[in-house]
Amino acid sequence: MCAESSRSTVARAAVAILIAVSTTDRTREITAQAAQAGGALLVDVRSDEERKVAHIPGSLHVPMSQVEARLPELVPDRTQPIVTYCAVGARSFRILPTIDALGYQDSVSMAGGIRAWQELGYSVESDSVLDAEKRERYSRHLLIPEVGEEGQGRLLETSMLLIGAGGLGSPSALYLAAAGVGRIGIVDDDVVDSSNLQRQVLHSTTGLGERKARSAKKALEDLNPDVEVVTYEERLTSENVDRILSEGWDLIVDGADNFPTRYLLNDASIWHDIPVVHGSIFRFEGQVTVFKPHEGPCYRCLFPQPPPPELAPSCAEGGVLGVLPGVIGSLQANEALKLALGIGEPAIGRLLLFDALAARLDEVKIPRDPSCPVCGDDPTITEYVDYVEFCQGR
Repeated sequence: MCAESSRSTVARAAVAILIAVSTTDRTREITAQAAQAGGALLVDVRSDEERKVAHIPGSLHVPMSQVEARLPELVPDRTQPIVTYCAVGARSFRILPTIDALGYQDSVSMAGGIRAWQELGYSVESDSVLDAEKRERYSRHLLIPEVGEEGQGRLLETSMLLIGAGGLGSPSALYLAAAGVGRIGIVDDDVVDSSNLQRQVLHSTTGLGERKARSAKKALEDLNPDVEVVTYEERLTSENVDRILSEGWDLIVDGADNFPTRYLLNDASIWHDIPVVHGSIFRFEGQVTVFKPHEGPCYRCLFPQPPPPELAPSCAEGGVLGVLPGVIGSLQANEALKLALGIGEPAIGRLLLFDALAARLDEVKIPRDPSCPVCGDDPTITEYVDYVEFCQGR
């Protein structure tokens, strides 16, 4: 063995002994009362996310992994008394050997950590928009850099309007509520029927005969009390669409099951400048896209005229595989969350086609039509029309 290797081995052994001695020397712990009364520098060795929730005023923040590199620069005086703290006192105790190795002469750990400090009623500060309960509920979002605390706060301030609480609205509503969308509107005038339960997972047998909007409100509030649920027990019409859309909605999730409502919603969303996440289903096939005013095509660009009734039967006439709306509604919720967070590539100008039998997802480009009568360069439709007559007349 060479001399360098021998010295390295001895050094590692010395550090191991130092750690072993230090981590069993409980005389190097002080109580929260003593830490609060003394004049030592409090050093918070927790992560950035933990500190945002609550920290001791005036404490220095040096995450445990950065102590060796940053503490000498931040605290050059090696005679400065230091009290380290973390959540419950474990990490702050383990870091003491590292602080010793840096040459500091007086360092101890606060037993019980910031929890003990708070239990005694001592003051703390917070940089977080989320309280402890919300941080626990949305913890998996907070771990994602593209979401994080800022994104979760944005979701809690977002308002989304769902057209329909049926097959598509059910999974969309559940996942949006679970994700913490702060305000969800439900537009539906129907009642829960036993034939709905094969696919409309918002509702249950105990709710048969109940208004779907009310049933949905109960389910969403049970799932997440952070969410405000606004219900409209009415069908979307030319008479009420402006009133409903003017109530501060950031985007719309379209789960309508008929063409008059889809065309009405399209025109209204353009005039109110609200993005629409569109979805539709039939038997084993579904489709999803995003219509964002002034940035891509609209529903009329995709379908300038409604197809004749014999080419577009409803689910009540042709059936639908129960799981299909779960897939499509979840894709709609995904697009809605991306739009709210401003992340990823929304399906603007792209029609996603899902074939449940083939387990295949295809994509078709949708160009914006400059001659579109509503979103085109020279629109010819500037007010609501009789959408039932429009759809039946083609």
